[in-house]
Amino acid sequence: MAKAIHTMIRVLDEARSVAFYETAFGLKIADRFVFDGFTLVYLRNAEADFEVELTVNHGRSEPYALGDGYGHLAVAVEDLDAEHARFTDAGLTPQPVKEFFRDGALMARFFFVTDPDGYKIEVLERHGRYR
Repeated sequence: MAKAIHTMIRVLDEARSVAFYETAFGLKIADRFVFDGFTLVYLRNAEADFEVELTVNHGRSEPYALGDGYGHLAVAVEDLDAEHARFTDAGLTPQPVKEFFRDGALMARFFFVTDPDGYKIEVLERHGRYR
């Protein structure tokens, strides 16, 4: 059976992106590999072994066009309101908390935040299928 191990995004500024993901999600550098032309930075935390791979193409100065195909990355947290307040206090500018209902029952509580390169991340409260 296949196991999801990472997602990759291209970023312009390694330090800025590493700082964002550490502040927002407690992700720290697990590995970093420099190659001719690009650097791969793998981020993870103690909650899971799934990683965010940052690809930094050397010499790139123009922002990446995210296009209309990218949706979002999602993470689950225990206390959504506390995380929203923490993000706000850290200057990460989260969007307002929203609630999503299906057949009259709460399906999800969540907010979105955008990383320095424009990637959207959904922060969901652990509930139901979102664990």
